[in-house]
Parts: sequence; C-alpha cells; structure tokens
Amino acid sequence: MAVQMKRKIEEKLRAIKLREKGYSLKEIVDVVGVAKSSVSGWVRNVPLGSRARERLLTKIKKGQLIGAEVRRNATKDNYKVHYQKAEEDLNSQILSKQMARIVCSLIYWCEGGKNSSNGVRFTNSDPTLIKTFLTLLRENFDIDEDKFRVGLHLHEYHNPKTQLEFWSKASDIKSSQFIRPYSKPHTGKRIKKDYPGCANIYYYSNDMARQLLATAKVFLNKMGA
Repeated sequence: MAVQMKRKIEEKLRAIKLREKGYSLKEIVDVVGVAKSSVSGWVRNVPLGSRARERLLTKIKKGQLIGAEVRRNATKDNYKVHYQKAEEDLNSQILSKQMARIVCSLIYWCEGGKNSSNGVRFTNSDPTLIKTFLTLLRENFDIDEDKFRVGLHLHEYHNPKTQLEFWSKASDIKSSQFIRPYSKPHTGKRIKKDYPGCANIYYYSNDMARQLLATAKVFLNKMGA
C-alpha cells in the first residue's frame, strides 16, 4: 500500500512538472502512463508561465490542425465511397427517352424560368450542369439550334472574348448566337478563382418551356401525392 501511494505521489508530481513546462494532457498521459482523468485532476489548477503557455497553445493548435485534417480526409473517403456506389448504380442503368425527358424537366424546374411566355430560360455558372441540361434537351426533344441565344453575366476581371469561347464550347452553341455580355462592376471583393461567369441560355419557344414545366409539375405532383 505504501509503495503504491509513493508511486502515485511521484506520478502526480511528475505530471505537475510537465504541465508547468507546457505539456498537453495527452503528452503527460503518454509520458507518465496514467489515466487522462487522473492527470486532468492533478494539473487543473497548475499556473503556467508565458513560455509554458505558448508551448501549450502551439501544441493545442497543432492538434486541432491535425484533427481537422483527419476529419477532412474521412469526409473525402466517405464521399469517394458514395461516388463509386453511384457510378456502379448508374452504369448498370439505361436511361429511357421518357426518363431522360423527366430528368431534363426537373433540372429545368430547379434552375429555369417559370414563365413560359418568355420561352426557355436556363441560367447557371456550372458548365457541367449547363452541358448536361442541353444534352438532355437536344437528345430527347425536337430542337431547332437556330433558336438558341446565350447571354453572359461576367465580372470586371473577366476577359469577355475568353469567356465567350469557353461558354461556346461548353454549350456547343455558336459564338455568333451570343448576345453582348453584361459586365458587373468590380465591388472590391476578392476575385473568385476559376469562376467562369454566369451563362443565361435562351431558347425561343414558349411551347418547349411549357413542355418542360408541365412534365416536371406532373412528376412532382405524382411523387408528392
């Protein structure tokens, strides 16, 4: 009993000395070899000098950074699992023309104009989404390419010619069908790296807009019934 008591006192004194040097709880536990709960109680009220405090804060910050990195990697790994599963599911599916029309209409319902008297109006800054919508539209509806027009909403730091070429390629719409771009004055805020501006896709057909909106509405009503 006396031996155990002596060892306990020695462990406590050692923990206190390490704390006075700015060691973290984890470091003290690793060095002394006792439970974290015991160390926490022993060093709770130990005063720290400026050097010890600086060391401890540096250690805590480093630990936070490591913890954040671990969480980020875990999130990436989790997303990768879901992505691979989605790839497997989609690769095994054949999208029928009817289902493709529904998907196209739902995308339009989310990002397109709701007033069919203005024709088809689809606006987004994501070139992949623009391309997906147009691909589905072209492959599953009767489309007249001459009815397309594109308006770009750019920032002052964009090069209009460069962005026109970029969006013409992304949309597969001839540059001659682009209208004069709108340039938003620079607000002084930071430049968004890799931001391509916003593309407003116009398709001059009220009937096509009604088809898209009606298909999406029927599907949503059916699912929500």
